[in-house]
Amino acid sequence: MAATTFAGIDEVRAAVGTHLGHSGWVTVTQEMVNTFADATGDHQWIHVDPEKAKAESPFGGPIAHGYLTLSLGPVLAPQVMRVEGIKMGVNYGCEKVRFPSPVPVGAKLRLGAELTKVDDIPGGAQ
Repeated sequence: MAATTFAGIDEVRAAVGTHLGHSGWVTVTQEMVNTFADATGDHQWIHVDPEKAKAESPFGGPIAHGYLTLSLGPVLAPQVMRVEGIKMGVNYGCEKVRFPSPVPVGAKLRLGAELTKVDDIPGGAQ
């Protein structure tokens, strides 16, 4: 699916309440998990030791870090939505982030997005 492209913030405002679609799928690999562990220093065995995770974890194998799944947002979001005519986009943050279930290595994930509101702020919008 092609990204929904807006020609400026006024078009974004007009689309509030719209489901923007889904990104393509990404497969979570053990290499991704290991690289994320190296970057964050979180080498907990449930993530980086496939043999132990398979034998001892309640998940049946290694799982991705919750924040690894969250970090896929900046990669997947442009597949769903783009805004032209702006200087830049800045990650403002997240509200009410939860990780309701484990993501096993080998799982496929995609991002879905719904535009729920646009707030004006000094010098731009969020």
